[in-house]
Amino acid sequence: MGSAYKDDQEDWMTVCLKYLLFVFNFLFWMGGGAVLGVGIWTLIDKGDYLNLLASSTFAVSAYILILAGGLVMVTGFLGCCAVIREQRTCLSTYFSCLLLIFLIELVAGVLAYVYYQKLSEELKQHLTQTMTENYAQPGKDPITQAVDRLQQDFKCCGSNNSFDWRQSVYIRSPEAGSRLVPDSCCKTMTPSCGQRDHPSNIYRVEGGCITKLERFLADHLLIIGAVGIGVACLQLAGAVLTACFIYLLYKEEEEDFYDV
Repeated sequence: MGSAYKDDQEDWMTVCLKYLLFVFNFLFWMGGGAVLGVGIWTLIDKGDYLNLLASSTFAVSAYILILAGGLVMVTGFLGCCAVIREQRTCLSTYFSCLLLIFLIELVAGVLAYVYYQKLSEELKQHLTQTMTENYAQPGKDPITQAVDRLQQDFKCCGSNNSFDWRQSVYIRSPEAGSRLVPDSCCKTMTPSCGQRDHPSNIYRVEGGCITKLERFLADHLLIIGAVGIGVACLQLAGAVLTACFIYLLYKEEEEDFYDV
C-alpha cells in the first residue's frame, strides 16, 4: 500500500509540474515578445543617436536583446510541445536552450549596466568633438542628421551650450552663411534662422544636449538591463522546473522498466 501511495504521489507531482511548466512556457513566450519589443524599440526610438556615440556597446546590448527575444519566443513554443509530449530528449534540449538564452540575456543586462556607469564620461569626451568637427562635413550626413534631430527633439543647442558652436568647423566655414549656430538650434526652424543666437530665437538649455542625451540613453539602458536580467531570472526558474520534470519522468521510466 505504501508503494502504491508513493506512486500516486509521484504521478500527482508529475501532472502538477507538467501544467506548471506549460503555464510557465506561455508566460515565457510572452516575455520573449516583450524582450524582442524592447530591443526593437531601443534601436528605432531615436536610433539616429547611435551615430553620436564613441562605442557600439549600447547598440550591441539592444541587438543581443532582439536575438534573445526571438530565441525565447521559439524556445517557449518548443517547450510547450516538449512538455505535452513528455519526451526527455526534447525536454533536455529545451533545458539547454533555456541555459543558453539565460547567459545571452545576462550578458545584455551586464553590458547595459557597465555602459551605464561610463556613459556620462564618454559623452563629455566625445560628443563635443563629434558635433564641432563632423557636423555638415562631406561624408558625415548620418552625424549631421543625428545632431539636427537631437537639438530639435530635446530643444537644446550645442553639446554643453550654444557657444560650443563657435569652435565648429561648419560655423567657421563659408558654407555656414554667417550663421552663429545651425538652424536646428532655432525654436522655429527656418532657413538661415541660425544667424541670430538670441535666447528668444534659439534653445539655451542648462547643461546643453549632453545632459539631455545622457538622461535619454541612461533611461533606455536601465530598461535594457532590467528586462534582460529580469527575464534571465525567470528562465533560471524555468530551468529548475524543467530539471525536476525530467527527473520525475526518468524515475517513471526506470520504474516501468523494472516492473516489466
